[in-house]
Amino acid sequence: MSGDEGAHGGDGGDRGERGLRNERGEQGERDLRGDEDVIDRIAADWKRERPDLDVTPLAFVGRIALVAETLVGPAGERAVERHGINKGDFDVLATLRRRGAPYTVTPSVLSAELLMSRAGMTKRIDRLEGAGLVRRTLDADDRRSFRVTLTDEGLAVVDAALTGLVESLGDLVADLDEDQRRHLDNALRTLLRSRKS
Repeated sequence: MSGDEGAHGGDGGDRGERGLRNERGEQGERDLRGDEDVIDRIAADWKRERPDLDVTPLAFVGRIALVAETLVGPAGERAVERHGINKGDFDVLATLRRRGAPYTVTPSVLSAELLMSRAGMTKRIDRLEGAGLVRRTLDADDRRSFRVTLTDEGLAVVDAALTGLVESLGDLVADLDEDQRRHLDNALRTLLRSRKS
């Protein structure tokens, strides 16, 4: 999850976006823990340089992106990597796990749900099968295809990783009270719905 500073084109726009990302990445985590907010600083600079623009959306979306890039993403990666898998592995295992017993699905469904190419999914399944976390079996309904199923070890790993992930992300929002969490959740839900309309 990330946000752009705005619409851009060409190399100049790419450089500007990379610069904003670098500034967020280098200073974001420190600023989030201190009194100074890097997003407020960027917004103040733009207000000074472009007083004709209302940069409130830039600050709002930039703060969402900063939280995702510097807090949520790294916390999630650390949580699952403690169990010997990466985020991509976890996504596959979790997709199988949340479907319920017998925790099996076709590779095409995995590709569609995780928005991955068939080739990319095949590589991921190969890796997980080599680690003993999933197994392939012929599809009884279509002998030209096969299904991917969690092994007992895969089930244990994904359950432990999910527990760690939930605890880690819970720690991130521990300073928000119930009302703040509800309002933030509703605001983000509205934003996502507006994107689909």
